[in-house]
Amino acid sequence: MAKIGIIGHRVLCEVDKIQPGIQQALEWLAKKFSGEPLTLLTSLADGSDRLVAAQFRSLEGSRVVAVLPLSVHEYLNDFEYGDSRKDFTDHLEAAEEVIQMPDLPDRDAAYEAAGFYIVDHCDALICIWDGKEAQGRGGTGSMIGRARSRGIPIAWIHAGNRLAGTMQPTSLGSEQGTVTYENQAY
Repeated sequence: MAKIGIIGHRVLCEVDKIQPGIQQALEWLAKKFSGEPLTLLTSLADGSDRLVAAQFRSLEGSRVVAVLPLSVHEYLNDFEYGDSRKDFTDHLEAAEEVIQMPDLPDRDAAYEAAGFYIVDHCDALICIWDGKEAQGRGGTGSMIGRARSRGIPIAWIHAGNRLAGTMQPTSLGSEQGTVTYENQAY
């Protein structure tokens, strides 16, 4: 069974441009691992994780493994509005397995540990990323750097992040939702 990781931004805009990129990436992965069932490793965070999980679950024979940085009770505190909490809970209930990271001294360390676990245990990675350095410890940019250094095949869906220090999403304009592939051969 091929394990596919998802790493990406939580704050996104122009999701209608990103979703076709996710579909394209999933088709690429289905061809790459032809005949193998696929497992998604995801933290089920807002944004990228759940967009990919929603489309991934429609693949025949697929399964989802939730890799949680914190206990469910504590993690729910990171989802500020009711719809996000319900969406998380629905995805969590649909997961076939839940892996909980060990307790760590702070949230940043916990998120980083979950990201490391996903990158270190996947056969290929989907990233929804603006191509920039991480805005904090355990951010998307640092996880992509780790995946690149390991030669993991990557389907990079280009997408804006957020303005640093805010929750204001950004767009990459005409690049938003385009897909680039890296490390295509093992």
